[in-house]
Amino acid sequence: MTRPRPPKRTLDSYTIKGISKTIKPGDCVLMRAPDARRQPYVAKVEGIEEAGRRRVRVRVRWYYRPEESIGGRRRFHGAKEVFLSDHYDVQSADTIEGKCVVHSFKDYTKLDAVGSEDFFCRFEYLSKTGTFIPDRIAVFCKCEMPYNPDDLMIQCESCSDWGLRRGAEDNSTDDILELVGCVD
Repeated sequence: MTRPRPPKRTLDSYTIKGISKTIKPGDCVLMRAPDARRQPYVAKVEGIEEAGRRRVRVRVRWYYRPEESIGGRRRFHGAKEVFLSDHYDVQSADTIEGKCVVHSFKDYTKLDAVGSEDFFCRFEYLSKTGTFIPDRIAVFCKCEMPYNPDDLMIQCESCSDWGLRRGAEDNSTDDILELVGCVD
């Protein structure tokens, strides 16, 4: 006869092994990928439970990187951009490598310095259908692409249009305005 499983017990928090940082539901974490050559996965902790014999499991909601979505990475996706998905999972807490922060796009663009633990999200990704919410996004540039916070943009003082500063690092203001297509 098999022994009954001990009941699962909901935990308020969990201390990550090796780094002694505490997480709780609502926090975002970096989770070890099975392939050590890959970047850690980003997830939002939805719940924490002890599953017997001191095994702790976390219920997570995954963030996808652009290259993990249907359509892949596009030019306007930032290097630290992730999409909150409808993909939930239960994982061993032992796979948590550390805490991270997923900012709103607006808050991310206001950061004085972006650290390795900082990410941003401006889309929700429906993994079963490959669709995004919102399905449209404002464009701010003459190239009619959404804003990528990794690219410096400048605003023309005469027409108030925005343009990318790509390839203009050593140019004068007039040269930059010409590069973005705004010259009087």
